[in-house]
Amino acid sequence: MTDTGPWWREAVTYEVYLRSFADADGDGLGDLPGLRSRLPYLAALGVDALWVTPFYPSPDRDAGYDVSDHRDVDTRLGTLADVDRLVADAHRLDLRVLVDLVLNHVSSAHPWFVAARTAGPGSPERTRFHVRPGRGPGGAEPPNGWQSIFGGSAWTPFGDGEWYLHLFDTDQPDLRHEHPEVAADALTTLRFWLDRGVDGVRFDAAGSLWKDPGYPELPPGWQPGDPAPYSDRDEVHEIYRRWARELAAYPGDRLGVAETWGGPEVLSPYLRPDELGQAFAMDPLYWPLRPQPWRDGIEALLAATTRHRRLPAWVHGSHDVRRAVDRWGPEAARAVLLLMLALPGAVYLYAGDELGLPEVTLPDDAIRDPVFRRSGGADRGRDGARVPLPWTAGPAPYGFGPDGSTPWLPQPADWGARSVARQHDDPTSTLALVRAALPLRRTCWRGRPAELSWRDAPAGCLAFRRGADGPTCLLNLGDGPVDWRPYGDRVLLASGAAETGRLPARSTAWLI
Repeated sequence: MTDTGPWWREAVTYEVYLRSFADADGDGLGDLPGLRSRLPYLAALGVDALWVTPFYPSPDRDAGYDVSDHRDVDTRLGTLADVDRLVADAHRLDLRVLVDLVLNHVSSAHPWFVAARTAGPGSPERTRFHVRPGRGPGGAEPPNGWQSIFGGSAWTPFGDGEWYLHLFDTDQPDLRHEHPEVAADALTTLRFWLDRGVDGVRFDAAGSLWKDPGYPELPPGWQPGDPAPYSDRDEVHEIYRRWARELAAYPGDRLGVAETWGGPEVLSPYLRPDELGQAFAMDPLYWPLRPQPWRDGIEALLAATTRHRRLPAWVHGSHDVRRAVDRWGPEAARAVLLLMLALPGAVYLYAGDELGLPEVTLPDDAIRDPVFRRSGGADRGRDGARVPLPWTAGPAPYGFGPDGSTPWLPQPADWGARSVARQHDDPTSTLALVRAALPLRRTCWRGRPAELSWRDAPAGCLAFRRGADGPTCLLNLGDGPVDWRPYGDRVLLASGAAETGRLPARSTAWLI
């Protein structure tokens, strides 16, 4: 029995990190017209949808995730008409479009926060934000010891005895979604983009929209990833139920996907029948490359999602983590991608990972990520995974922008050797592997049963079918080659050379 469900149930979605994808006007920033010009590349790649990172007006303190107007476009990145043209062009190519809504916080340049800063203690303008009196004489100490995800205190003083909460950068004050004006404005924003025809929404920092109103201290011994009074609280799910009703009111199976960080117990509640369609499965990014953790983790995520008649949204990479080839190694990054594409569920592929791009070590003076600044340079931040893509063999900017333009982050001298142009006709390239895998996935894996039938496998390996028959996926995480012939008569596709009946270490094969 198969279950195809809505379009997004087993879709492959490509994350377009807009600032680093394609620059049409030569100002160094990727933009909406640049993305439109590269839509045929995404269609040829074989993805089902694209998720576009924020393009809203922003002072750009956190690469556009500090939004000053949620219902417009930054003039450096395009116009509302460009959004409409992007959606129309994508739909003609059978591509769906997801936008990234940043509703946990706003920019410090947002009119609401500008008003809150000047209105003074106890003012109505400040009730839209998490504002508390400071501790100690004159309120000189922060209200509690909460730490920003980007480093340092999560509180910044107004200078009048009150402090505001920012789970991220100082320039990203958190909103109070229990405030009726905040709740109403978020709903208006969601409707605005759905009315423009987008096919879905990725909700940034999904679990952070509701904080414990008592602002309690974190317990002794607390570590990042532990339950916190500002993340994944029960109250946040009423917000998503409200937004899910709005998504369901539009035709075309509009998708809501939560950016969740955590294990099955964290993401499962977001997938209840009256909530969202997907929640990111980020845990695999950190599983050790050994068979048992992967088998246990896969089974746990499938159990947590299928109980709600949903499937996992496997994340292979994103703009918030190191490049896949740095996390797993070049061979294992290809192997993990083929594994994820064989599993039940959706897959999120980060721009440039289809080229096998490595993490880039940037000079200190080139780093823009506020994590670098707030950590005093101890954490180099995420910009190493955000370097603009190489489209041509060279010279710089390698087709990212017009000849002679300077990208917002510097590209390495060897970027042309990794470009789309260089990999296009190379049958051994990562680009060739992805272009072969995505259409093949549609015919041999997509829509098959969600239940995995595990097969006996050599040490260091995993092997499974979906259901009782069909192809076998064989993953070799061992240190040497293994014989694939007990699992099929021929190789449909492999991430490493498997012609001689041997599957190399750190490789995956699809077999029939």
